[in-house]
Amino acid sequence: MSTWNYTKESDFILMGLTDSKELQLVLPVLFLLMYLVTVLGNTGMMLIIRLDARLHTPMYFFLTHLSFLDLCYSTVITPKTLQNLLTSNKIISFIGCFTQMYGFVLLAAAECFLLASMSYDRYVAICNPLHYPVIMSTRFCSALLTGSYMIGTLDATVNILCMNTLYFCRPKVIHHFFCDTSPILVLSCNDTHNIEIIIFIFAGSTLMVSLITISSSYMSILSTILKINSTSGKHKAFSTCASHLLGVTVLYSNIIFTYLKPSNSYSLGKDQVASVFYTIVIPMLNPLIYSLRNKEVKNAVHRVIKKQEGSRLQIRVTLSN
Repeated sequence: MSTWNYTKESDFILMGLTDSKELQLVLPVLFLLMYLVTVLGNTGMMLIIRLDARLHTPMYFFLTHLSFLDLCYSTVITPKTLQNLLTSNKIISFIGCFTQMYGFVLLAAAECFLLASMSYDRYVAICNPLHYPVIMSTRFCSALLTGSYMIGTLDATVNILCMNTLYFCRPKVIHHFFCDTSPILVLSCNDTHNIEIIIFIFAGSTLMVSLITISSSYMSILSTILKINSTSGKHKAFSTCASHLLGVTVLYSNIIFTYLKPSNSYSLGKDQVASVFYTIVIPMLNPLIYSLRNKEVKNAVHRVIKKQEGSRLQIRVTLSN
């Protein structure tokens, strides 16, 4: 078989997370529970925001789409991981592998810029509160959201086009639990230096631009908060962005550790742990972070529950009459 046919038509083998039989019994249950919490948490967040009119603001507009991205993000990775852990079939097709990689890169890049958009929203709300309704208009928020998805699509497309030029003259065994860039580059038998540079530039640019936006926004926010005289005012201002800041810190620390380094420093064990955290754990944690640390969301949950209880009571009264 020619190199081209072997490269394009043969399947990959995902080796998964571990060979330990004990862990292979525990991990499927743990990941399934995490995935269920992810689905319920993010779906619940989207429903609460949609059902409560008081949350129809730019911040919660972005938060709705963050929940949507986290839900999709986890769905791209977790079901296939569960299949590999529960069955002996660890094969993933060439198209399936590259589709998974495309979805992962697109959603990850879009989430980075969505978080940057959310930080800018907090900057305007705290530093320019009088102009907030004008600046964060519906059209501008939609443009920021569209830009996030477009940048994600661009990054994913460039990544796939680069990876599609690779040739594999050795068994295509991926020592990872999903189709990621670094472990696939290791399998290539042609020179990957130029490909690594291109991917690094695009991925690095995505991270740096979003990080600079977030950092600049929070530096201005911190400067404004320090100028507030009352302690209660400072606490109130900081509480409006504490959840977002925590979410950003958790996500970016893991992504930077995993991706902003050359492939020759790829470490299977460390990268797998970090990958599990940002592909499975963080999508589960985000709705908890933004709900448990947010009084507006808590109040919205109570209002929705009371509204539903009132509706049920009204239906019962109507039926009894």
